[in-house]
Amino acid sequence: MPHFEKTLGSKEIFNGKIIRVCHDTVELENGETALREVVYHSGGVCVLPIDENGNVYFVRQFRYPYKEEILELPAGKLEKGEDPFESGKRELLEEIGATAQKYTDLGKLYPSPGYCGEIISMYLAENLSFGSQSLDEDEFLSVEKIPFDHAVKMVLSNEIKDAKTQAALLKAHILLKK
Repeated sequence: MPHFEKTLGSKEIFNGKIIRVCHDTVELENGETALREVVYHSGGVCVLPIDENGNVYFVRQFRYPYKEEILELPAGKLEKGEDPFESGKRELLEEIGATAQKYTDLGKLYPSPGYCGEIISMYLAENLSFGSQSLDEDEFLSVEKIPFDHAVKMVLSNEIKDAKTQAALLKAHILLKK
C-alpha cells in the first residue's frame, strides 16, 4: 500500500521573487494531523557541458546562503511555465556562452524533499560551440574548465559541494564510461 498525506489546509506565509512558503496541515496515514512547512519553487535546470577533449565547463560564483564561492555547473531557475530543456539551453548560452548539438537527459533531482518542492532537471551537453556570455545584471561568475575525470574526483573529495553538480557529474560518469 502506498504511503500518503492528505492536505487539509494551507496558509501562505511568504510569497517572494523566487520562493513561496506555506504552512500546510495534513492528515497522516493513521488519521492524525501534522504541520508541514513547504517551500514552493518554480524548479531549476542544470547542464553539464563537456567538450571534445573531455573538459567540463563550470561556473564559480558567490552563493549568499553559504557565504562562499561555489563551483557548480551552469544552472538556473525556471521561469513560470518554461520548459526545462529550453531553460537549460538558455542557461548554457547565458552563463558560459555555449550552445550544444547533442543533449542527453540525466533525469530529475529533488534537492531537499523534506521541506522543498523544487525539482531540478539535469542534462549533458556535447558537441559545443562557443560565443559570448550574456549574464543577468545581478549575476557575477567566472567560467572554469576542468578535465572530466578530475571533476569526478573533486566530487568524491568534497571539493564540489553543490548537489545538482555532484549528481549530474556522477550520472554522466557512469553513462559515458559504458
